[in-house]
Amino acid sequence: MKGRWLWMVIVANLVVLIALAFVFPHLMVSPGPLVPEHAALATDCFACHAPLRGASADRCIACHALPDIGLRTTKGVAIKAKSTAGTSRMAVAFHQELAEQNCVACHSDHAGPKLTQSSRKSFSHALLRVGTRERCENCHAAPRNDMHQKLSIGCASCHKADAWKPASFDHAALPAAELARCETCHKAPVDALHRQISGNCAQCHTPKAWTPATFEHSKFFVLDEDHNASCATCHTADDYRKFTCYGCHEHTPANISRKHTKEGISNFENCVECHRSAHGEREGGGSRDGGGDRKRRERD
Repeated sequence: MKGRWLWMVIVANLVVLIALAFVFPHLMVSPGPLVPEHAALATDCFACHAPLRGASADRCIACHALPDIGLRTTKGVAIKAKSTAGTSRMAVAFHQELAEQNCVACHSDHAGPKLTQSSRKSFSHALLRVGTRERCENCHAAPRNDMHQKLSIGCASCHKADAWKPASFDHAALPAAELARCETCHKAPVDALHRQISGNCAQCHTPKAWTPATFEHSKFFVLDEDHNASCATCHTADDYRKFTCYGCHEHTPANISRKHTKEGISNFENCVECHRSAHGEREGGGSRDGGGDRKRRERD
């Protein structure tokens, strides 16, 4: 008999609790106070929640007309976005571009205990239609720096919807004219070597990566077994813009002057203009002023 009465009391309590949950849900099962904008609905849980099914997007849209979400309030007043540099602009509407109208995927109008706040879902670009994800400019202002203004490709070529950074950039996205103007985006190196070099970085570097770099000294002078010397031997005082051939073997100002004057060559200050290696002159002749060439010297 006692057991029967015990079960009856338990069942009665459960019935009362269930009844109270339906009559006063804001007191019995509310996870926390509502946001100020919805404070008027604090005692009307079923304005947003369907019995035993939770919050319903259909009930949200009953008050928030889908075409107006993000643009106007429920009273039809235009929404202004936060001002930037003293100017205001219209708010951006993207709710109309969602792949699925599931309001609670992002929104939770109850403040809730602090322990549960970290588990709330934030906005994800995955909720947008595929075509909308590729048109970042519909919601985001384009960067104003020089590099981005010169690009003719979409944001998705470098950035991902998960986060703006990190980004993967390919120089091939730049116009051909910009590829030769590295200094518009990159600061010039300040080491002893690069500080004295002016011109196109592509002489040594490629847009794929700064290193490894290749410098073809043979374009200026062939460093063969006879001239495989250190840079400082020819480029004195760490000045790579200049070179000198004096100081080695017979390369003294007096010897060079005497030899070249005898051959009718008066302008011999820039040695590598004629001598591309240790074994002869430039192809097609040795004199810049027509005063002598290889054939004439061979005859003499």
